[in-house]
Amino acid sequence: RTVAATARGLIATFVDALPRRDGAPPGPAEGSIAARLWPRLTAQPADAHAVATLDTALVLLIDHGLAASTVTARAAASARAHPYAVVSAALGAVEGPLHGAASGLAHRMLTDVLERGAGPVVAEHLRAGRRLPGLGHRLYRTTDPRAQVLFERLADVPGAAPALAAAHAVTETAATHLPLPANVDLALATLSVATAMPPEAGETIFAVARTAGWIAHALEEYEERALRVRVTGRYEGPPPPVPPPSLR
Repeated sequence: RTVAATARGLIATFVDALPRRDGAPPGPAEGSIAARLWPRLTAQPADAHAVATLDTALVLLIDHGLAASTVTARAAASARAHPYAVVSAALGAVEGPLHGAASGLAHRMLTDVLERGAGPVVAEHLRAGRRLPGLGHRLYRTTDPRAQVLFERLADVPGAAPALAAAHAVTETAATHLPLPANVDLALATLSVATAMPPEAGETIFAVARTAGWIAHALEEYEERALRVRVTGRYEGPPPPVPPPSLR
């Protein structure tokens, strides 16, 4: 109960500590996490469909198996770190461009697509040998189900049509070169572009949502044998030099 209560307070504090972007003065914390997070991500008025879509994104991102940050959280919990340390450790892994920060790269790509079109942007990435952010996932050969749900919800968000069209154009254009389906990072970037959020908004949404998942994993790990998460390494380099006989 103590750990769960800590998580509830931690998630709320994450949200309420962010500065508001709508210019309104800070007031008492009221409403759902999604409703409180919205004005801290964008200056656009809180539309009911948009806030519901943000809430959907938060739910979809709570957990996704043993991702890099979750393994980190479980390793910390295995060493009996307290919940704040567990979340701090996991946040370090989230910052990586192949994990929580991936939606920011997809956001920048979509804004580029809206200006220049999908063809030139996709071709530029491929010529440079860069991976296309928001496409492909090691667990899904077809559509990422989280992305599918979020795209469906975005269809009801006023003003999201251009960003949705850009995301679909990227997927279709890339399919002629690489059969990579859209993943949740592209859907999250579509939400942030459509609602005038900054590029880093997706990472914020991810971190707030996944904190609940990390704590759930920590609760499980606290019930396991301590230091259970311990990877064994095997040295495969050159053998150490043999000391001369006089030093043996």
